[in-house]
Amino acid sequence: MRKKFQLGLIFGGRSGEHEISLLSARSVMVALDRSKYDVLPIGITHDGHWLSGQDVLEAFEHGQVEDLEPVAVLAEPGLGGLFRWGEGRVLEMFHSLDIVFPVLHGPYGEDGTMQGLLELADIPYVGAGVLASSVAMDKCLFKYVMRANHIPVVDWTLVLSTQLDENPDEVYTQAEQVGPYPLFIKPANMGSSVGITKCRNRSDLLQGLMEAARYDRRVLVEKGVDAREIEVSVLGNEDPQASIPGEIVPGDEFYSYRAKYLDDNSELLIPAPVDQEIAEEAQRMAVQSYKAIDGAGMARADFLLERETGKLYMNEINTIPGFTKISMYPKLWEASGLPYSGLLDRLIELAFERQEQKDRLVRIYEGTS
Repeated sequence: MRKKFQLGLIFGGRSGEHEISLLSARSVMVALDRSKYDVLPIGITHDGHWLSGQDVLEAFEHGQVEDLEPVAVLAEPGLGGLFRWGEGRVLEMFHSLDIVFPVLHGPYGEDGTMQGLLELADIPYVGAGVLASSVAMDKCLFKYVMRANHIPVVDWTLVLSTQLDENPDEVYTQAEQVGPYPLFIKPANMGSSVGITKCRNRSDLLQGLMEAARYDRRVLVEKGVDAREIEVSVLGNEDPQASIPGEIVPGDEFYSYRAKYLDDNSELLIPAPVDQEIAEEAQRMAVQSYKAIDGAGMARADFLLERETGKLYMNEINTIPGFTKISMYPKLWEASGLPYSGLLDRLIELAFERQEQKDRLVRIYEGTS
């Protein structure tokens, strides 16, 4: 009988999407096949403290983490596990780890920082690497990469929080040059629609810039487009596959945090009611965008389909998309023929495949004789 994989499930984190991460982790924990995986839940607090122990996820869900044990992954290859502080403040092995499944949304988890730590520790992990994670997380940088690959994106400009502090009038002028109102203001490095504002005038613009600057020093000002929201799930490493497209019909003015998580008024239409030509174009662009950032494992590609022109714009790629059973990423794969538990198994297989590729690389240059 094959031994079970020791799988570390990391959730929470130093992000405005901390609570969404807990929801995703709960769904993943329930669906993981316990005949294949011994699951070690690892929670990260809002302050960045790593904790494990008994009933970790339940403790995080109820905000009662006092009895959990501080743990850490060390950035040194070959150790292969999670450590804790023993007697005399000596580090000792707490649990071995064959693989890590990060279910962390937003900064300090989805942006390449966690991936960098796991790379240093040489522990296989589910999902994109450092490069793809960081590029996809920064909405402005992502748009530059898309344009370099001739993938259409909505017009935008980048504002720094220091500009807003030092010369707000100049920022207003810069923002309004993007296009007519409405404009959308977004933190460059945040997901789940946290910190996003739809602005109809300069007064809204001021409030939107201040709100976004609470979450990031880089703020995106984006031209408003009257559009439908189309999403495609992508799965794979070098040969990624695209799911059928789905459509989100927001219960709010746009797919806001409230519309996603706090009310039941939004609709997920699977498959998206679009022409076959548009569906195939969305799938093609999803795979092209994924490859352009060197995606791996999984991502959800989000598009804007302009109502008047029928033009499809790449909006963003989420390298650790929402993973609850009602989230679009797993639902699109389920509708494409891959059930939730099978999707988790495939993601873990892809992580091991990527690690095997890295293990074959030469790390010492010996020169030529």
